[in-house]
Amino acid sequence: MTSCQDDRPAGYHDGELAVQHRAGVAEQAARLSGMLAPGELRGGLSRFLAGQTFAALTARAPDGRLWVSPLSGTPGFLETTGPTTLTVRAAPGPGDPLHDLAAGQPAGLVVVEFATRRRVRINGTLGVVNPGSLGIDVEQAYGNCPQYIQQRLLTPVTTAHQDPGVHRRDHLEPQDVALIRHADTFFIGTTHPDRGADASHRGGPAGFVRVHDGELWWPDYAGNNMFNTLGNLAVDPAAALLFPDFATGRTLQLSGRARTEWTAPGAPGDDDATGRIVHFTPDQVAAGLLLRVRAGTTEVPRFPDRDPC
Repeated sequence: MTSCQDDRPAGYHDGELAVQHRAGVAEQAARLSGMLAPGELRGGLSRFLAGQTFAALTARAPDGRLWVSPLSGTPGFLETTGPTTLTVRAAPGPGDPLHDLAAGQPAGLVVVEFATRRRVRINGTLGVVNPGSLGIDVEQAYGNCPQYIQQRLLTPVTTAHQDPGVHRRDHLEPQDVALIRHADTFFIGTTHPDRGADASHRGGPAGFVRVHDGELWWPDYAGNNMFNTLGNLAVDPAAALLFPDFATGRTLQLSGRARTEWTAPGAPGDDDATGRIVHFTPDQVAAGLLLRVRAGTTEVPRFPDRDPC
């Protein structure tokens, strides 16, 4: 969703505009175009980031493949070191597909506070990359509505580091399918050739992501009508998914291709009657124990009532 060029065009890109027009929401989306202007990390946004413990990062591995990875730490691990500079005091570790990722590439970050159902998207360019820390030169920073965020209280894991036991393969195993079918939350990474990388949150009732013959699909729920993710996919089908299990610390990362199917509103599988279903075909799978935050054991996650975006 972002550009690494100083002369990047303002507003929506071609893919976003095409999806907005096809969905019939171009007028509504135009009112939000100002959110895509160059952003700064000041005031309430900076304070929000300082209090968080979890984020998901979209970037490319050394082989060029797109992935989404979890990042976490105690409050303060996300530090605004300048109005357009974010220091992340965490980095993808050994076993993570984004371990040893290169600086100078586009990156997308979504930061979620599940307890209050708040989220912020930050897009820009990876600056300094060090073991255990990253720097992001911020180009866009804006909040998204709380819709579909499952409420849970996350706390960082402070025990000694354990072997993440990441297994790489080119297909889904039965335990992977079981995790997906029980998930109420996942993260999707997409990219655009001129606007860079983007990370986004998706949530719904457990089971809203289906698996059939090695392909995943899910209904596209109504949102803010910006269509950052589907707009990227309209131009570049490369996509990555992250399924976190907040109870066990297990992670499932998928890298592959996605496409949007336009259906009659309310067709089978179109749970929200938007007329859109997203299909994802994984090419590479990484399963392990990379999540360093856990959900409290006494809370009962629920699918929240719809909130206006």
